[in-house]
Amino acid sequence: MRLFQSSTLAFGLATTAKLVDAQAQFLVNELSFGYTGRINDRGQATVPGFSIQGTPDVPEVLSNKVILTPPHPGNTRGAIWADQQNKYQTWVADVDFRVNGPERGSGNLNIWLARRGNQEIGSSSVYTVNRFDGLALVIDQHGGSGGMIRGFLNDGTTDFKAHTSVDSLAFGHCNYPYRNLGRPSQIKLRQTHQVFKVEVDGRLCFESDKITIPPGYYFGITAAAGDNPDSFEIFKMVTMTENLEAKHDAPPQQQGQPMQNQAQAQTSYGRKANQNNGNGNGNGNADPFDDSIPDANADAITSSKAQFADLHNRIQSTNHHLSSIFRQVAGLNNVGEKRHEETSKAINDVKQLLYKLDRLESLQNEITKLQRDLRDMRSDINLKVKDSEHAVKSFIGTNHGNMLEHVAVQAAPRHGKLIFVIIGSQILIVAAYIYYERKKTLPKKYL
Repeated sequence: MRLFQSSTLAFGLATTAKLVDAQAQFLVNELSFGYTGRINDRGQATVPGFSIQGTPDVPEVLSNKVILTPPHPGNTRGAIWADQQNKYQTWVADVDFRVNGPERGSGNLNIWLARRGNQEIGSSSVYTVNRFDGLALVIDQHGGSGGMIRGFLNDGTTDFKAHTSVDSLAFGHCNYPYRNLGRPSQIKLRQTHQVFKVEVDGRLCFESDKITIPPGYYFGITAAAGDNPDSFEIFKMVTMTENLEAKHDAPPQQQGQPMQNQAQAQTSYGRKANQNNGNGNGNGNADPFDDSIPDANADAITSSKAQFADLHNRIQSTNHHLSSIFRQVAGLNNVGEKRHEETSKAINDVKQLLYKLDRLESLQNEITKLQRDLRDMRSDINLKVKDSEHAVKSFIGTNHGNMLEHVAVQAAPRHGKLIFVIIGSQILIVAAYIYYERKKTLPKKYL
């Protein structure tokens, strides 16, 4: 009991520590969908705040997911774009997706943050888009790998479609086998004041302190399937920020500032990104959205206005942390439900495996029984053969003399007919000779 209590206490302290360190993030509704577990509560085939397009057909919107490319036919494209710009300097974007397909399926998923969004990209992939200004995150089977996530930047000067080697333009990548996992995968794009990073399933993929995506860009997701198509499904896209009121209201020329410095930093960052690929290290655990208010001396607050302001700020900060705790608890609840589903599925798999093992054991018993019957049958046949052989030998030994006498009598030559033929032929020859001689001595008659 003491061990159980100490384990429970340790788990509670660890959970409390995680909740205390939780980021005070706020949901951006106009840039999010699917965070309640449903795409559209109104039952319509639309995604509020987003535009959908595709070829040859528009992607199908279900209650809990958007199917950008169906399992059949092939050569399809789908896209979903936010109707409003991202107006925040620091943000986190989560995309839950799943990819299913045949063994040799093909296709790619592209997550965009582009200046003109749908107007300049549409349903294109990184291989078919022309010039664009922004970021592209590509998930595909590059180079025959089981799966890879790569990042691309463009300041609007490079035509990706006309480029002879688009793959060489990637500034960061990590390997990630994403196909036929049977569960959604999570891609997290995080932009802070210090670093831009990409995480997959809670692990660092790559990061850079030389990249800053300016406000005023549109989020979008596109997918393209080949002749043997993969099916790309999007379950949710959730965008969060540190403060909903801290929008970046820059003038138009600054809000749409090209990403020339980021594009120029690709070459210098490529080496660092490759070194940090998939290691999960770095400053990923830093809290960029910590709005904690430092402690202040009560004697320094003399006026009622300052007291009210300090009290207001602290209550607001407390509310922010409580909201973050509630979100973290909800997230832990979702994780628990997912783990419960995974555990149930694993138990079902184990039951099926045990059933197959029982069948295998039954089959093995049948084979053993069949081998035993064959062995007994072989013994019976050998015994009967030996009995037959003994009977034949006994019969031959008993009747050997009679059989030899019978065979000798039957095989003895018979000369009676031969003697009769010889004597008969001699008599005929003598009779013919006598007849010849008599005819010769008869008087001749002349006419």
